[in-house]
Amino acid sequence: MANTKEERVFNPSRDFSKSAHIAGMEEYRDLHKRSLADPESFWRKLSDEFEWHKQWTILRKWDPPRCRWFEDGELNITVNCLDRHVLAGKGDKVAYYWEGEPGDRRSITYKELLSSVCQTANGLKSLGLEKGDRVIIYMPMVVETVVAMLACARLGLVHSVIFGGFSSDAIRDRVLDASARCVITSDGGWRRGKIIPLKSNVDQAVSNNGCPSVEHVIVLNRCENTIQMTPNRDVWWHDLLSEQATTCEPVMVPAEHPLYILYTSGTTGKPKGVVHATGGYMVYTATTSKIVFDLRDDDVYWCTADVGWVTGHSYIVYGILANCASSVMYEGAPDHPDFGRLWKIVQDYKVTVFYTAPTAIRAFIKWGDSWPNNYNLSTLRLIGTVGEPINPDVWNWYRRIIGGNKCPIVDTWWQTETGGIMITPIPGATPTKPGSATLPFFGVDAEILREDGSVADTDERGLLVIKQPWPSMIRGIYKDGWGEPGHDGEFGEQDRFHETYFGKFPGVYLAGDAATRDSDGYFWVIGRIDDVLNVSGHRIGTAEVESSLVSHEAVAEAAVIGVPDELTGEAVAAFVTLKSNYNAGDELQETLRQHVAKTIGAFVRPKILRFTASLPKTRSGKIMRRLLREIAMGGEIQGDTTTLEDINALVDLQKQEE
Repeated sequence: MANTKEERVFNPSRDFSKSAHIAGMEEYRDLHKRSLADPESFWRKLSDEFEWHKQWTILRKWDPPRCRWFEDGELNITVNCLDRHVLAGKGDKVAYYWEGEPGDRRSITYKELLSSVCQTANGLKSLGLEKGDRVIIYMPMVVETVVAMLACARLGLVHSVIFGGFSSDAIRDRVLDASARCVITSDGGWRRGKIIPLKSNVDQAVSNNGCPSVEHVIVLNRCENTIQMTPNRDVWWHDLLSEQATTCEPVMVPAEHPLYILYTSGTTGKPKGVVHATGGYMVYTATTSKIVFDLRDDDVYWCTADVGWVTGHSYIVYGILANCASSVMYEGAPDHPDFGRLWKIVQDYKVTVFYTAPTAIRAFIKWGDSWPNNYNLSTLRLIGTVGEPINPDVWNWYRRIIGGNKCPIVDTWWQTETGGIMITPIPGATPTKPGSATLPFFGVDAEILREDGSVADTDERGLLVIKQPWPSMIRGIYKDGWGEPGHDGEFGEQDRFHETYFGKFPGVYLAGDAATRDSDGYFWVIGRIDDVLNVSGHRIGTAEVESSLVSHEAVAEAAVIGVPDELTGEAVAAFVTLKSNYNAGDELQETLRQHVAKTIGAFVRPKILRFTASLPKTRSGKIMRRLLREIAMGGEIQGDTTTLEDINALVDLQKQEE
């Protein structure tokens, strides 16, 4: 395999390690070894930090693919996220500093958040909703979205948050699959100075009996845009809550009671409703939050994700609130009204821990160093990445420009299905290598396997797997054993859940990612298994070619796909955005082709290389490679494009083709 890795190693500073929760590699290795060899005592100690209505006695039951954690325990997760902090005298601590895109601001304390959650839960009860009912949440990034999630959890309702960028068709698919009785939405949400018509999208999805299970639609008045209210179905949030009490007894549920369903995007088929259970998810997300982000009482933490994705669930809401941390929430786009918006927020709120996606970082690079350099980022003490592998050059820029050459970077690998962070540096302990997620978290038994199930050699590309269950793992796919008459949550041998995650290697979780492991045991995630090109018999990850392109001084971002080729079977097509001080042209195009040939090999030199002002991405930052492939092959654009962040990116690429 070609070597496009950064060879330098960055050790944690002594000052950081001295006060960190995990202070060195010896401590990490000892704890990791114990977490695998004696999970009973390891997780017992961690779970004892939380409030249990009924203490568990059974740690786990593992009958692949079915796993149960803390099975005979009972709890309510909102008690652990809110009540226990208020009872401990921390009710006046700020839970969220919120900023809307138009510039409106508010902060809400833990005591105020608890009152709002209870009031909202009482409103939901007044509508007749009961434990186990499913509630869809389709809202902007406002505090009320978190309140809605927690109010559902307070009552044992199962929430399913739909990202605000999804279309009415996507809403309908998810409502129907979940058989939801209630939808909580907003009149709209702000994005780049425009109002996203959330309520109208819900109306298109559920009207004319399109979703017969929906009895109620609750509407938050956020943007004051004109909407239609359907009598006997729709109710304003403020009207529903106006006469509700601000206390609400929490409903205690078994640890294995479903907390939420989160649907995958469904780009390759029917959306999968990933089910996460309450107890194991709480313990794992709280533990990873505390240790990976080295959370301290005086931190101001900011994860830039949307709560519509699993990162928001785990590391804006549940894991963070369980640690009584103060967080920043921002409603809008990172480039509105200008490219300095995020850095102004860091400066204004004195953010100390910052967690974002490599896609966002590449955009920051494209916009130029002057934007972050115009703001005081000195309060930052730890920075992190999530969502996809990060190119080494991007990692180094992030450390230098945003982290001031002093902040440790936690480059985290995990998935919607894992519920929490799985492979990551421990900031006070782990020496980091740019581009590597480094080592498994506690309780995570990761390995790289060949197609035949044997263990791959050092630096040999293989399949990333997890060999033991962990507390926050996926419990199943909704309506694939969950919630169906006669199934009672059990799974058959041939169901979708089993086949997707455990069918290839029995009893072993297949992540679906390709990866390597170096001589230090560090994991290097290459990308999805299907993001591997086969050029003249040579297998190469798209992420590796993208890293090569981004390592050139002119390139801000690159997306690579494979296209059919009569000679080589598959050829490389690259779409490149340039930094602001470089101009596209034939000479630079050839220079970049030669750069890839030099850094990887001539066989992977891009046959197609196009410059573009921006790449087609969803609002969550995912590059829609499906669209790039259709453009490169000259076909018509198929499928839903409503989740695109900027439709102009697609229009511009299509014009180039013409």
